[in-house]
Amino acid sequence: MNGGPENAGGPGRLAGRNIFELRAVPQANAAGTATEAPPAPPANGHKTTPQQQAAAPQEAYVSLPTSDESETLLRIRHSSAHMMAMAVQKLYKDAQVTIGPWIDRGFYYDFDIKQPLTDKELKQIKKEMQKIAKAKLPFIREDVSKEEAERRIKEINEPYKLEILESILSRNPDADITIYHIGEKDHPMHWWDLCAGPHVEKTSDINMDAVKLESVAGAYWRGDENRAMLQRIYGTAWETPQQLEAYIKLKEEAARRDHRKLGQELDLFSLQETAGLCKLSLLQESPSLGEENPNVCLIRHLCNVYCAKMYGVCTAVVRLPAPKLEIGHIGSPSPPALWLVVPGVSNRAPCKTSPCLPKVEDLSLSACFFLLQVCCRFSRRARYERSGTMHGLFRARGFTQDDGHIFCLPSQISSEIVGVLELMEQVLSTFGFSKYEVNLSTRPEKSVGDDNFWDIAESSLVEALNRKGWSYQVDEGGGAFYGPKIDLKIQDAIGRKWQCSTVQLDFNLPQRFDMTYIDEENTKQRPIMIHRAIFGSIERFFGILIENYAGAFPIWLAPTQVRLLTITDDVAPYAHEVAASMKKQGIRAKVEGGASISKLVRNATTAKTPVICIIGRQASSGSHLQCGGLNARVDEVQMLRSHQHT
Repeated sequence: MNGGPENAGGPGRLAGRNIFELRAVPQANAAGTATEAPPAPPANGHKTTPQQQAAAPQEAYVSLPTSDESETLLRIRHSSAHMMAMAVQKLYKDAQVTIGPWIDRGFYYDFDIKQPLTDKELKQIKKEMQKIAKAKLPFIREDVSKEEAERRIKEINEPYKLEILESILSRNPDADITIYHIGEKDHPMHWWDLCAGPHVEKTSDINMDAVKLESVAGAYWRGDENRAMLQRIYGTAWETPQQLEAYIKLKEEAARRDHRKLGQELDLFSLQETAGLCKLSLLQESPSLGEENPNVCLIRHLCNVYCAKMYGVCTAVVRLPAPKLEIGHIGSPSPPALWLVVPGVSNRAPCKTSPCLPKVEDLSLSACFFLLQVCCRFSRRARYERSGTMHGLFRARGFTQDDGHIFCLPSQISSEIVGVLELMEQVLSTFGFSKYEVNLSTRPEKSVGDDNFWDIAESSLVEALNRKGWSYQVDEGGGAFYGPKIDLKIQDAIGRKWQCSTVQLDFNLPQRFDMTYIDEENTKQRPIMIHRAIFGSIERFFGILIENYAGAFPIWLAPTQVRLLTITDDVAPYAHEVAASMKKQGIRAKVEGGASISKLVRNATTAKTPVICIIGRQASSGSHLQCGGLNARVDEVQMLRSHQHT
């Protein structure tokens, strides 16, 4: 079942545009030669550092659009999914198909099949797909009645298809039911499935040299762990073999940068799932979730200090318990608290924030037209995630959000949004992200607030984006039920997009808590509430940072900025004296010795230390250090002074 309501994608999601060029392999031009990307000029006249090389490898560029960004690729991937399902059912007569949507840069299909699928079976399926492509079979759309669709499904004994049909009709009894055929009905290779399209014209339009079946994974039917376990085949499909080669290299580079692997190698954080909990050494405040990691605590401290300087004044927030505390509330602890309850696990992780809502006292101001209350803080969150869905720092049961709220007048919305966007830009660029995809999400079908407020809010967001000069895409109906929003997706060093910053308007909470202020005419008015988050989840942002820099952080963020390597024990006192002097200047230095200098250098390089100084007898008798393996530019050292706090 593809392309219909069950599909993860859809033709209506093609409004996006590919604003990123992924660094990969040379792209062949019309003459078959490679098109090389122009070399990036040195920053501020300095040589490129290893951090910059890790963050931005200078290779040729190949455009690797997502399915949303290219309808041609969407059709190729959708049709490849159908051809794969057809091949599986040709090879394994007992196989039953379920759903198989296109995804960002590929496709998948779920099968109920007795035969365990391995890499060997994937090669056989690929060969069968090649036969289907060579047959030049047409993709044919057919509109059928729901009765006819049900009859045909029962005729071939496909219970999953029947359930899909029933779910479509339960949502919309008058829904159009369409079938896509591969080949004419009387063709010996004929195959069909419920599908809304779109597809290519014929199977030979798929370049099988640009298709790869990647892996097999388990997936519960309908995502319900109480239902059948299916086998999911993932694949990717492109227009050219060069694109496929570039995609494979991109995945290899992403694996090299995997924050879970680098986190272990560089001792940045640890994950603990033995108790059913994902322990993050990063940012943990509870002993039950594990000890703090000093490296990451330091990075959190730097982020906190930097953001405190950027965010400005914070006012106090009084948190009031919601009327009902249902799930996870244990006994009557004092003060009231919630606990994260994990099935099958006796110990519980404290959830530092109960389902509370903010209330700002003394919101009525005499000079109401200057009303502007800003409240922000880093707050802990906890939620239960199934073990199979957790993914390092990107998806965990405990995380920290940089919550911020602005209460303002309707006339202040645009200027405040501009201020938030400028804050986002400054903070994200400081951490090395300068390319964004901006999305404006408008009023959904189900929402709160009157039309006038929504019109003011949406026009204010548009005005703010125009004042910033940012191009953006409109996600019609994608806003929250309580207000429209602007989302920023940042581009990392290898071209991936990550949702991070968001700013949302909220009409709901001020109304629920009856927040008012007295205007210039001495009448009560309702303020506007603006939610904003720069990082989103701090843990997730840190994972993005690790992968963006491949673990080689800029000097101001590096856990250890300078390593002083001693050639002999005689110079150790001098090295410790230098380290103490550096620490007084706010530089994080470490002395290491007791091994061969080649091993010490290798260890320091493996740890991705920005600055390495080798100290021998000659250096200890002088007033200057000679540093080898200098991984930092002069401007980064100057930046260190402005951001460093010990």
